[in-house]
Parts: sequence; structure tokens; C-alpha cells
Amino acid sequence: MAGALERLREHLAEITDLRTAAAVLSWDQQTHMPPGGASRRAEVLSTLSGLIHAKFTSDETARLLDAAEPEVQGLPEDHDDRCLVRIVWRDYERERKLPTDFVAAWARDRAISVQVWRQARPANDFASFLPYLDKMAGYARRAADFYGYREHPYDALLDGYEPGMTAADVRRIFDELRPQQVALVQAIAARPAPRTNFLHRDYPPEMQGQFGLRVAADFGYDLQRGRLDLAPHPFATSFGRDDVRITTRYDRTYLPEGIFAVFHETGHALYEQNVAPALARTPLARGCSNVWHESQSRLWENIVGRSRPFWRRYFPLLRQHFPAQLGDVTADEFYAAVNRVTPSLIRTEADEVTYNLHIMLRFELELGLMEGVIRPAELPELWNSKMQEYLGVTPPDDRDGVMQDIHWSQGSFGYFPTYALGNVMAAQVWEAVQKTYPDIEDQIGRGEFGMLLGWLREHIYQHGRKFLPQELAVRATGRPLEAGPYLAYLRRKFGELYGL
Repeated sequence: MAGALERLREHLAEITDLRTAAAVLSWDQQTHMPPGGASRRAEVLSTLSGLIHAKFTSDETARLLDAAEPEVQGLPEDHDDRCLVRIVWRDYERERKLPTDFVAAWARDRAISVQVWRQARPANDFASFLPYLDKMAGYARRAADFYGYREHPYDALLDGYEPGMTAADVRRIFDELRPQQVALVQAIAARPAPRTNFLHRDYPPEMQGQFGLRVAADFGYDLQRGRLDLAPHPFATSFGRDDVRITTRYDRTYLPEGIFAVFHETGHALYEQNVAPALARTPLARGCSNVWHESQSRLWENIVGRSRPFWRRYFPLLRQHFPAQLGDVTADEFYAAVNRVTPSLIRTEADEVTYNLHIMLRFELELGLMEGVIRPAELPELWNSKMQEYLGVTPPDDRDGVMQDIHWSQGSFGYFPTYALGNVMAAQVWEAVQKTYPDIEDQIGRGEFGMLLGWLREHIYQHGRKFLPQELAVRATGRPLEAGPYLAYLRRKFGELYGL
């Protein structure tokens, strides 16, 4: 007869398989599903979400966890099985607070909301999207009440993306970042801007894709276990370490958007493809948290992919793809152009210095929504006001303003802060990598990424969700998340670029 731990694993494997099926349908919705399929897809996702939630939060899960406890008590604290029981208990105790009918209804309405957003954004039609935005915000507020919280309803939502973190923690880090990043933006504004006109020439998307995939493969993305598709909003998704897919979107007249989105999503994919095989078909077989995931996408996109050594190596290859467009450009000019600091409307196109200001804006709006002091109908005006206050630009329309991100259409309130915190963690990880490999930038300059990927696999990727985020931070970098390494990275890189 199978032991308790084995029976628990079998139970969790079935739940993981159901989640994978739902993930495949969500991926298809954003990449290949015809618009007319939205209503039926919403019903299917609602059914699957209800089944998954009911099975995971059942008394059977608790019984199996209870029975497995004695089998893992004598194991080392970092043993896979002991970590499995600990993390699944935490997930179970959180998720059982949500009624199954609520989860199913949220999944159904989320699928419809995403489809409405996909049509409303290009049409600049906030009015048609507003009822669904209002509904998604309502679901998030209700979920926070179900979960419970001590200080702020936002804490309950944030915990789903970054376990253990609170709104107060985010405020503390943002309060440290904001004045120093604003001061850096102001200092850079007084310096001559690099030439960037060549970024806006004609760049056929198919050639952008070929270059992006070449770099992704060099980074270590296994294309036998992954693929690249188009989506309205770039994302990565994992159906297990052997099927990890990325998407991007291309702008034919603006080269950086598509290729850097590929670099970014490849960072997510590398994490998922390198989770230890022993964790397969368990809730541990994915990235530790959103901050950790974003730290990897931003590390590969920015710290590696926007570095001077990288472009001295890869600019000749890029020019082979676009000889006419880049014939009058040098590697150093290209490096300066793709790192130009200038306030922008679109978060995903923002430079490293201004990016976090986009996130702080969204964080403040989400806090107001969850507190009930902001109504969804007020968001366009508030958005534009804060864009002017934070970045000195005002969106000309809602398409490139309040509707630019997919997250609120999905009900993903609490998600945005993890982007900025991912930037912070990326620099902290990079500092640790440099201590092990002082010549890491020389390796990048030779197009060699094996040592970097190996370090990340050993210290981060293989562990999946075995540890809570701050536990992993201490294990991988020697200390909890801190703003210092990130601020030092920005000052060093952009001080050199702009002669500060």
C-alpha cells in the first residue's frame, strides 16, 4: 500500500494536471482563439477553475497533508518532501477561504473581461470596458475580504503574488527608491540625449523574430521545449518544465519593443525550464513568486540584454538582419539608444530609470480602488494626472493610458508592485553573481551565458517554490530584499552613459 506522502503526491499531481489544462486554454485564448470563442471559453475555464479549487480545498487534501506530516518531520528542512508539505499547507489554508462558486464565477467573468479589453483597447473605448473593470475590481475586493487581512485589504491580494509581503513593505521600498530615481531622471534630463532615430526605421517583424529567437537560444532557452508566438500583451506560460512558451508583439517601426519583450519573456522561461525534474506535477514546480520571476525577466532583459558587452557582441548579428536600417550605426550608438532615459507613455517600453515610476502610479491607484476611495470610472482622469505628476507626460487617449495593460482586465490587482520589486531583486542577484564570477561581463561580451545560467539554476531555478520569497533571497544572495544594490546599479550604469 502506498504511503501517505505518495498518496498526497498522486492527489496533487491530478490537481496540477487540471491546472495545466486550464493554462493551455488561457494561452490559446490570447494567441489563437477566434474572438467569437470568448463566451464558450469562459464557461470552460469557469468549470475547470471550480473543479480545481474544489479538489484542492477538499477535506481529502487536509487529510492527506495530516497523514504525510509524520513522514517528513525527520527530514532536513530543505528536503523536497518537507518543503512540499509546508508550502501546500500554506496554499491550502489560503485558498480554502474562497468559496468554490466564487472562484468559478471569477474565472468565467475574467475570461470575458480579457476579451472585451482586447477589443476595447485598440478602439480606445474605455466606456465599453468600464463595466468589466468595475466587476474585476469588485471580485478583488471580495477576495480580500474572504482571505482576511490585518492592516489593508491590499495585503491579502499581494500575498497571492508575493507571499509574506504587505502594502507597508512596498511603500517602504518605494519611498526609498522614489526620490533617488526622480533625482537621477532630473540629472539625466540636463545631459545631451543620444541619437535614436534609427530605432524607428522599417524593421520587418519576421526578421525581428529570427534575431530574438537566436538570442533566446543563446541565453539557454530550449526551443525543443518552448516556442514563440504573438499576443496583444507579451507573456510567458509554463505547462511543465518541458513545455514553456513565450509570446511577444512587434512594432514594425520601433525595433526595441519586440526584441526586448523576447529577452524579457525568455528570462521567465529559463526559470521554468530549469526547475528540478523531481518537483514535476506538484505545486512546487514553478517559480518561487512574482518578484522572483520578474527579477529573472528583468535580469536577462536589462542587466544582460541592455548591457554594453552584450551589444558589442550581438550588434554585428543584428546588423546582418537589418543591413540597410543599421548601416550608419555603431554598437556603442545602439547601446546608448536602447538605454536612452526619457519619460514615456507605455510601461513596457519604459527605460530602467523611469520604469518604477510607472509601477508606483499603478500601486497608488490600486490602493485607492481597494480602499473604496477611487471608483473605476475615475481612473482615466486620475491616471492622466499622475502620469503628468510622475513623468511629465499626459496620454493622448485611454488606449495608451489607463487601458494599456492587461492586468486589470484579468482581475490581477496586487500584481504590479512585483514588477518594480523584481528590478530591485535582479540587481541584488546580479551582485551575488559578480562575487562568484568577477569576469561575468567579459563572458557576456563573448556570447557565453553558461556560467550565468548555471549559477541561477543552482541557487534559484532548481528550487521552484520550495522556499518562501525572503527565504530564497537569503539563501541566494545572503540577505533579504534591499534597494541598495539596485540604486547602485542605476547610478553606475547611467552615470557612465550620461557622464554624470
